[in-house]
Amino acid sequence: MAQRGVGINTAIKSAMDVGIEQFVVPGVSPENWPVVAQLAKQFPPVHCTFGIHPLFIDSHSIDALPELEVRIEDSLLHSHGCIAIGECGLDFYQGRENEKLQFMVLEAQLKMAQRFELPVLLHVRKAHNELIQILKRHPLPKGGVLHGFSGSYEQGMEFIKCGLWLGIGGTITYPRANKTRMAVSRLPLERLLLETDAPDMPLNGYQGTVNEPKFLNEVLSTLITLRSETEQTIAQKLRNNTYNALQI
Repeated sequence: MAQRGVGINTAIKSAMDVGIEQFVVPGVSPENWPVVAQLAKQFPPVHCTFGIHPLFIDSHSIDALPELEVRIEDSLLHSHGCIAIGECGLDFYQGRENEKLQFMVLEAQLKMAQRFELPVLLHVRKAHNELIQILKRHPLPKGGVLHGFSGSYEQGMEFIKCGLWLGIGGTITYPRANKTRMAVSRLPLERLLLETDAPDMPLNGYQGTVNEPKFLNEVLSTLITLRSETEQTIAQKLRNNTYNALQI
């Protein structure tokens, strides 16, 4: 969801004007959870999630886990409750100094997903094999979504075997992203869904500008050019996949 440079009202209206009906806004840190919860209460098309993102993990993250569990439990008792746990995962892009802490925080969240029978929203960079091994140790009853997939066909299939759907975003709009574009052309359509990661990850041609949910249709248009199925089949299947993955 766009929050920098574009007002939330404007972002939602612009997206709905082009046919986008629902939005998922992930919580990524204790400071962020009340913000996304309020968005979900204020805007009926918005769904929130709660988690601890690996880029926001610090020495206090272990202490925040009980609060996360209570927040999830409380939210499930009310309308506009969270629909998934996350965004969580592993990120070793900047090194492995807090590797042990990342593993501990992620595994705790996967156990919550098992307890509450919720899907997870997963982030991964430079840690694909490690994440796959953790998912094999902690099978998820409701699966989840691997956010911002940009890997190979083989990596994608490994995550699908772990019960995940693959979030396909702006990466495929870049002609130079040959590996990911080729993978997305071959991966099972029933395990793909679309995302924009607004306000981050701008699409090709929009570098330097704020990404918005309204650009989701451009990701769809690119995907259609990469697949062999008809436009109608792809659009309908992706819509169903989103509902199946997130139960919205």
